[in-house]
Amino acid sequence: MENMLEYKGYHAKIEFDVEDMLFVGSVFGIRDSLNFHGTTTEELIESFHQSIDNYLDMCKEFGRSPDKEFKGSFNVRITPELHREAAFAANRCGMTLNQYVEKAIKSAVSDSENGHVYVIAPVVTEALQQQWGSGAVIADNVKGIINAVSHNMGVNKFLFEGKPGTGKTETAKITASLLNRRLLKVDFDSLVDSHLGQTSKNISEVFKEINNYSLPNEIIVLMDEIDAIALDRVTNNDVREMGRATSAVLKGLDELNPDVVLIATTNLYQYFDKALSRRFDLVVDFDAYTKQDLIDAATAILTEYLDKQPNLDRDTRLFKKIINLYGNKVPLPGDMKNVVKTAIAFSNPDNPTEY
Repeated sequence: MENMLEYKGYHAKIEFDVEDMLFVGSVFGIRDSLNFHGTTTEELIESFHQSIDNYLDMCKEFGRSPDKEFKGSFNVRITPELHREAAFAANRCGMTLNQYVEKAIKSAVSDSENGHVYVIAPVVTEALQQQWGSGAVIADNVKGIINAVSHNMGVNKFLFEGKPGTGKTETAKITASLLNRRLLKVDFDSLVDSHLGQTSKNISEVFKEINNYSLPNEIIVLMDEIDAIALDRVTNNDVREMGRATSAVLKGLDELNPDVVLIATTNLYQYFDKALSRRFDLVVDFDAYTKQDLIDAATAILTEYLDKQPNLDRDTRLFKKIINLYGNKVPLPGDMKNVVKTAIAFSNPDNPTEY
């Protein structure tokens, strides 16, 4: 550690007082106040050692235990909202809140050596593995999103595309949790209006409300199934009203507050207006699962449910063999979640292997 002295397990931080031309030191990490000084480094070190020795002798004389620095527990004051979000995020990662915070601090201490602090980094992998298992291409993309947002470079618009059941919406929720942001979902049912031109006006009002949000760096806006209001403006099946709606979405994305993170999802990417696709900083293909990714995701889902049912036996090797029987048609995570949940729910609670 820089500017630090150590003696008998105690540490002191050193500063230089220009006015008095003295080195000044203070012991930190304990409740008692211990200060010392010296005009030279030799005098400073001698004064530090003497301060510690005198402190220990005094504690012994009065029959009290000397303070020990860094006992491994401390109080942290945060808002109730952040406390709640951290507890939920820890639960999703399969960790206690203490474990979650410990991993976050380890990452912050490590990254701060390079001048960067990404508190969420250590829990990203655990959370993503709960959704996709290890090694998934999608998980790597989401890690990239989290890094991009942390860099504050205005990379803030992301599109999740893929078949139903691939985990797009759930991934948006996990991303919001990892970034400690509130997830605000746009209600498209209230936007689409039968009156001519009203839909595009409603869309403009929504983006205006988003940009005027008082704490833009604390939210993620989710436009789930954005294809409900934005498809190809030149398709033969399109009507002029929805073409205007798509144009309103394009304008809204162009003028989006860079502190706001926006995630859109779609099952109909092939019908997207090309200009709309270009507005997103990253398009994540949720159909990019390999067979192994799906098996890993299925195993993670099984583990998640078995953690809530400790009376049930777990044999992941047998489970993977059963999943392999699907061949190249392993169910997507959304479908697999229903299969596993139903199998466990309908099994005999007195038979730990029936599920």
